[in-house]
Amino acid sequence: MKQKILILCTGNSCRSQMAEGYFRHLAGDRFDVTSAGLEPSVVNPKAIQVMQEDGVDISSHTSKDVEQFIGQKFDYFITVCDNAKERCPFFPGQAERIHWSFEDPAAAEGTEDEIMAVFRKVRHQIKAKIDGYFKTD
Repeated sequence: MKQKILILCTGNSCRSQMAEGYFRHLAGDRFDVTSAGLEPSVVNPKAIQVMQEDGVDISSHTSKDVEQFIGQKFDYFITVCDNAKERCPFFPGQAERIHWSFEDPAAAEGTEDEIMAVFRKVRHQIKAKIDGYFKTD
């Protein structure tokens, strides 16, 4: 049976979407993974773009409300922003809670190149964290 992972951030627009994409890409059928937000919005086009640059297509992802997952059981519950860690809802069972704090690339300011550099930096950090997870799991 696949292990279930829920990745949570505030808007479910960037960080959690990128993490979901990398888990799916790197783990294949090993996990049943989804992401959600405390205040879901839309998947950020820049997140889609930087993931596509690394060969991971998240263009079909949608932003989901964490409320729709309340009552479900997960093996892993991963928060990828400090706000989500502080406000995360209760999930029953023995889910392992993991917190990875990443800068919000959607809050980046500056020129288009500077903003995209932040998205790429966060993408790289997320990929490295997930790569490290598989090496220690």
